Amino acid sequence: MANIVLGITGSIAAYKAADIASQLTKAGHQVTCVLSKGAVEFVTPLTLATLSRRPVITDLFAEKEGWQPGHIQLADEADLLLIAPASANVLAALVHGFANDALTAIALATRAPILIAPAMNGKMWLHPATLRNVEMLKSWGAQFVDPAEGLLACGYEGVGRLAPVEEIVAKALAVLR
Repeated sequence: MANIVLGITGSIAAYKAADIASQLTKAGHQVTCVLSKGAVEFVTPLTLATLSRRPVITDLFAEKEGWQPGHIQLADEADLLLIAPASANVLAALVHGFANDALTAIALATRAPILIAPAMNGKMWLHPATLRNVEMLKSWGAQFVDPAEGLLACGYEGVGRLAPVEEIVAKALAVLR
């Protein structure tokens, strides 16, 4: 059984993270969901807590009892940090070392493998800043499940959809092996 931290960011695709959490939990792994402020606008902590059977982290400063900061403990215990969906904002924050919420603080502190599944508008995905951020993260060892093509929530057709859940789960399991 692996300890997986599932980071969820502000994207309409956040609802698919519930299925990711459910599938990884059914596969026998311990999944702790960490929601960015934006993610809470799209999916509820209660849904994720029910499917993962674990408390959900939504606030860097809502620490559990005990002496060790919760985000550091999660970072230390993680066997995998999976960020799905990953917004353009979190990609930029990761590259620049920001730790202004629970997810980015965990990402900065963990030494576990990081797997990122971006989801955003195609114009945002193809922007030179986003492409540079992805290349930088890859050069540091982060792995990616690239976004799929199709109809986007914004009404455009193109690249930017979250990769299929089954593909993300399969890649996460492969990284854990």
